[in-house]
Parts: sequence; C-alpha cells; structure tokens
Amino acid sequence: MKRITFKLHVLLMGTALFVACKPSTVAPPSAVAPVPDERQMAWHQMELNAFIHFTINTFTDKEWGFGDESPELFHPTAFDAEQWVLVLKETGFKGVILTCKHHDGFCLWPTQFTEHNISKSPFMNGQGDVVKAVSEACEKYGLKFGVYLSPWDRNRADYGEASYVEYYRNQLKELFSNYGPVFEMWFDGANGGDGYYGGANEMRRIDRATYYDWPTTLDMVRSMQPEVLFFSDAGPDLRWCGNEEGRMGETNWNTISVDTLYVGKSGITGLLNTGSEDGEQWIPGEVDTSIRPGWFYHQSEDDQVKTPEKLFQIYLESVGRGSTLLLNIPPDQRGLFHENDVIALREWRKMIDAAFATDLALGAKTTASETRGKSVQYSAANVVDGNPESYWATNDETVSASLEIDLGSEKPIRYVQLQEYIRLGQRVKEFTVEAWDGANWSEIAAGTTIGYKRILPVGEIVTSKVRITIGDAKACPVISAVSLY
Repeated sequence: MKRITFKLHVLLMGTALFVACKPSTVAPPSAVAPVPDERQMAWHQMELNAFIHFTINTFTDKEWGFGDESPELFHPTAFDAEQWVLVLKETGFKGVILTCKHHDGFCLWPTQFTEHNISKSPFMNGQGDVVKAVSEACEKYGLKFGVYLSPWDRNRADYGEASYVEYYRNQLKELFSNYGPVFEMWFDGANGGDGYYGGANEMRRIDRATYYDWPTTLDMVRSMQPEVLFFSDAGPDLRWCGNEEGRMGETNWNTISVDTLYVGKSGITGLLNTGSEDGEQWIPGEVDTSIRPGWFYHQSEDDQVKTPEKLFQIYLESVGRGSTLLLNIPPDQRGLFHENDVIALREWRKMIDAAFATDLALGAKTTASETRGKSVQYSAANVVDGNPESYWATNDETVSASLEIDLGSEKPIRYVQLQEYIRLGQRVKEFTVEAWDGANWSEIAAGTTIGYKRILPVGEIVTSKVRITIGDAKACPVISAVSLY
C-alpha cells in the first residue's frame, strides 16, 4: 500500500486548536483615519498622571493669586520632591505635570526674565529650584515630567502687549532647555481679567484666539523637543474633557475637528466630552480633577480629601472610558503631600489592584461569528492572548459580528474590559455584552464607543460564558483584548 504524507501547520492559541494549510497571507484591515501617532499612543498607555499645584497660593490660602504677592511668602519648611514622586510611583502614576507658573506669575524656578520668582524667596536662601527638584526626582524614579505655564500672568505690567508674548516664549525656552525631556505642556483657558499688572490694578482683556499666536509658540517648543504633547481646550495633541469632575463621556471618540474648537470658545463642553465620530484629527480627551475641592492646598480641606471609593469611581469614568486621568495632588505648606491625601491614594491603589488582579478570560476558549479571511492571524483567540499587538478582525464588509469567551466553568464576574486596536483607528459605534445563564443569553452591559480601553461594571454575576456583540462600527471591528475580572 502506498503511503501518502502531508504537512500541516498547527497553532495552539489559548485552549483553541487551529489548523491551517499554510501561514496566513491575508492582508490586515486598512487604517480608518485619523489614528494616534506614537507620542499619543504612549500617552494612552500611561493611563494615570498626576497634576501638582504648588506655588505662592499654597501660602496665601488662595486658588488664584492676584499677582501682588511677595516672593517672601514662599517658604516650605520640609520640601521633598522625592516624597511626592515616590508616593506617585507606588500608587501607579506614570507622569507628573507641575505648575511652574500659575496665573499670579510667581515662577518656581530662578528665571532670568522676572524678579517674581523663587530666587527672591527665603526658600533655600534663594538657591532653590522646585522645577529642577521635581524633574530630577521624576528621572530618578522613572516617571515622565511635564510642565504647566499659565499664559495669563496677573503680575506682569505688559500683559496684553506683544512684549508679554515674547516673555512667555522666553520662559518656555528656559523650561524646555534646562529641565530634561518634557512629555506634556499644559495650558488652560483662563486668560485675562482683573490683576495687579505691575501695580495697575485693572481689568485687561485679550483676544484669546489670536493674542498668543499659539502656532508660532508651539512650533518653537517643537523645535526644541519634538516629542512633547500639547494639551489645551483645542489640543492640538490632547483636549480637555469639558469638566473638572473626573468624568469622560460614556460616548468618547478620540477624534474631533480642530476647526470646531479654540481656546475659550463657549458652548463646546459637550463636544469636548464626547468627541466627534467624524472628527478629522486624533485629539483624545484628558480628564483633569483634584483629590480635594480646590487645586491648591488649603488646611480647611484636610477633611475633604476624596475617598478611595470616589477615586475608584473617577477611575472607571476616566480610564474606564478610554481616557487618561490627570489627578491633582497639592503639596501642603511643608512642601509635602499631606498624610490624608497619601492614605487615600494608597487605599485607592489597593482597590484597583484587587478589582483587576486576575483576568479570568486570559487563555480561555474563544469563538467568533466571523474571522478575517478565515485566518489564524486574526482569530478570536487573539483577544485573550495577553498581547496588545494582536487582534481579532472581520472581513472588510462586516461591521456587525460577535465573539464568545468560554470560561469552562461558572465564575463570578464584576467587570468586563474591552480594548480596540486603535493604531488602526477607533471604529466601534455600538456593542452589547451578554452572559450565559445555562439556558439563555442575558444582556449585562451595552455601550457605544470602546477606544483604547472600556471598563464596564456589571454588578456581580456568575457565568461560564460571555458574548461580545459589535452592533455597528465605522469599518470592520479590530478588538485587541477582552478581559473579565
């Protein structure tokens, strides 16, 4: 009898066995523009960053200084930037943005361009440099460093004139030349109003859309540090979420059109919160809020620090809706994070770690209603393989499809986490999540957008199987991960 032999390529993915006659040559889905660049992709992956509001206001019990405060008031007695950064590292933060200059104009570094700076204070006998200390602590402990430099300056006599814009640019040159890599430059929409203005004590108004000539300023900064990300209401790299409550929209498109936005424009908070499905630029929303009612430290708020439970809710409504959370922790008059803030941060970290300790879906058996080109390269097993660069995809013409995760036995689930492969663009417009009760499927969650990450609290259910159905998408869905906790 003649023996016939042939060779098969066998791949084991999770617990599902796939057999193919040859390696896949099916082309990947085309990107649905716009897509994140590498800087923005790295920012998405950071997930948690810290804002640090610390300046003359810390010692005057104000939120906005008037600009007439004496530098002599700035005198932290136990300043320790490493304490800040070590607490942040321990509790999961990846970056720090420091208020190098707030609206009062006082500078936390010894700038050449104004006397209203830290060198004129008693701190370290005029030899201190808070910007340098924080930058060096970040470098030492592996966090990224960012800067906030308020465009509004209530101290400067020439605010509102062209010379002030030059002054502002000169200070940016100092920060971007002398303090190492800066991952994000943050500026807000508070511009113009009453102020000291060198003794004028008057109201000043500017045209926020034109006065600063932002394109020229940002091009100058890019020429020094091309990798920096710019945050403002309108981007151009990161946008405001439209509120300071720690909440992104349940619908959250990372895309938006710049021509619909500019700094200070009214009536856009809703658009900032949801983004735009047909937006022409990738400008993801950053969620900024404070651990206390105010942004600067006030002793009267020591008993009003957000609870770990509240912080966990904020996490679910920011990171859990595809954004990055920028949480403000203000140092006290000693120059330290207050004990109450530190306790809240540590307990919050414990809650996050406990909730997302074990991914029950990792390596589970998976099936899908359709696989792109019937290729292992795009199989459903990719969503449970722990590799963020692999994904399940359908054929180009298919925008509605489902995949099923079989856990093998009944297990308790509280959170469902979904992730799109956003390097190819954000696509999903509608989805549902169902659980198997032994006889029927029951819906346990539903939503619109997914984006980089979507975390869905589902109470506490017990099930052996979960089904994800993409009801509609801008193009064929590309799902990189499904996690069950």
